[in-house]
Amino acid sequence: MPTSSIWTHVCSVSDIPRLGSRVVKRDDGDVALFRTANDEVFALHDRCPHKGGALSQGIVHGNTVTCPLHSWNISLETGDACAPDEGCTLRFAVKVDGEAVFVRFA
Repeated sequence: MPTSSIWTHVCSVSDIPRLGSRVVKRDDGDVALFRTANDEVFALHDRCPHKGGALSQGIVHGNTVTCPLHSWNISLETGDACAPDEGCTLRFAVKVDGEAVFVRFA
């Protein structure tokens, strides 16, 4: 089975604060899990494409997170910086099964 099809259980939805984040530590870079006001869950590489700020320390609003360093807005759905800023961070596929949150890291 290819690695890209493996889903890893990382936490429960309730482990991620609403309008907040939780960090999954990984050898190849930390991943930030975000929970919106509507309980949607997203996963991004925990580095802003601008200056590498920890997105997990940013403010979640709608389906975006604002980097705490220089206020860049990053789409939680795509990992892309919102105009006029340019750049992107790696996005990871997420699925929620009941309360369980799974991420596909590859």
